Amino acid sequence: MYPLWFVLTATGFLGAVLGSFLNVCVYRIPRGLSVVSPPSACPSCGERIAPYDNVPVLAWLWLGGKCRRCRSAISPRYPVVEALTAAVFVLLGWRYGFHLELIPALYFAAAMIAVTLIDFDARIIPDAITLPGIPLGILAALVTPVTVPSAAIGAVLGFVLLWGLGWGYRKATGVDGMGGGDVKLAAMLGAFLGWPGLVLTVFGASLLGTVVGVALMARGKGGRRTALPFGTFLAPVGLAVYLWGPALIHAYLSLARP
Repeated sequence: MYPLWFVLTATGFLGAVLGSFLNVCVYRIPRGLSVVSPPSACPSCGERIAPYDNVPVLAWLWLGGKCRRCRSAISPRYPVVEALTAAVFVLLGWRYGFHLELIPALYFAAAMIAVTLIDFDARIIPDAITLPGIPLGILAALVTPVTVPSAAIGAVLGFVLLWGLGWGYRKATGVDGMGGGDVKLAAMLGAFLGWPGLVLTVFGASLLGTVVGVALMARGKGGRRTALPFGTFLAPVGLAVYLWGPALIHAYLSLARP
């Protein structure tokens, strides 16, 4: 049995390193570039980043958020993503410890962070993330509280539900409201969360998207037909449901009982 401080330190370190890699994925995958070659470089001058200048979070701080060579500003988003991924991994380490359940939890968290950022930036959800995630989510049910039947049903329901919502929205408005990436993401979410978690996720993401849409309209930055990247809502809500969904569902069912 590992002490808690060791678990949290190890998961935090892994999260920071993986967060640095996710920054690469978020930039390169939508552009069809390899995520492993060439090595990271300054986006302004093209100078390759030395290993000692690529330490997650700390390197950005000691360089003052600028390239060592050309002194161009480097977006603070890089250390924010690294710190956020580290924080989420620490939370998962605290939740699961060094048990088999931790492995799919870390994978799912990293995938959801990547999907959120890529969909926000490029309005796409890469098949390279979602398609492998569907069978992996069903396999993960062997070591998580989600049962294999629930995971399989969730995957099918996620695909059908999001496809149906997109079809209905297009028929009603003439505008595409749901892309194929959203449909495949929903199938992945259903596989990892089971069908009850999927339903909670779709409801929560729809509510969050509605709030954001109304806020944009109130500020004059959107209209009723303004397209929003739904994966940007689905993925973080799905991660929240992964962490706290069973407790929320149990609380709701307790309140619903007569």
